[in-house]
Amino acid sequence: MTTLSRDTGGAGGPLMVPPGVYLPQEDTFLLAEALDREPLKPGADVLDIGTGGGALALAAARRGARVTAVDRAWTAVLAARLNAARARLTVEVLHGDLLAPAAGRRFDLIVTNPPYVPAPGSHPPRGGPARAWDAGSDGRAMVDRICAGAGALLRPGGALLLVHSAVCGAELTLQGLARTGLEPAVTDRRWIPFGPVMRSRATWLEGQGLIAPGQEKEELVIIRARRPQ
Repeated sequence: MTTLSRDTGGAGGPLMVPPGVYLPQEDTFLLAEALDREPLKPGADVLDIGTGGGALALAAARRGARVTAVDRAWTAVLAARLNAARARLTVEVLHGDLLAPAAGRRFDLIVTNPPYVPAPGSHPPRGGPARAWDAGSDGRAMVDRICAGAGALLRPGGALLLVHSAVCGAELTLQGLARTGLEPAVTDRRWIPFGPVMRSRATWLEGQGLIAPGQEKEELVIIRARRPQ
């Protein structure tokens, strides 16, 4: 098991992240900062899509929210349940694909750090560690599905917080969310050095026109999309 360099485990100690589950990194921490700013009332219903080890779900639960977390990897589901138990927090962790396990329910806040790294091939991997970050040739395979379906799960006045790399097109995300009636805006931006995955495919990304020649950093964006009252 791997422990985080930043302690997001709370009372249970550092978050435990087994091999094959996404280890929270700068995108997770940036989204956690945005979550901290949200005016959550005690008992607010929060959905964490693609929870991984549960870092964001636990952050919301510590604020008194009723949290539902979803992941398509059973290893992640079990890790999130373990981390919630260790932190003595109540989190409902469901196995399933993106929004499907929460169909028919309504939430005050949805947070998500979906796979968004462009990769050769049109379809995301069905298994293995790469399914936590690879998202088709433009990086939008999961982001577009969230844009299309998240609004139906939000209560009036509720909001979606989504993080992804600008490499896969922040403007496209804003447009996709607006088409469903949400009111989206970029609230945070942060430049970070390429990690191992982005470095390993920099030549391919240049060839696709997704990054500039010699680029060694990517910009992370937080998009907040509110459902009107």
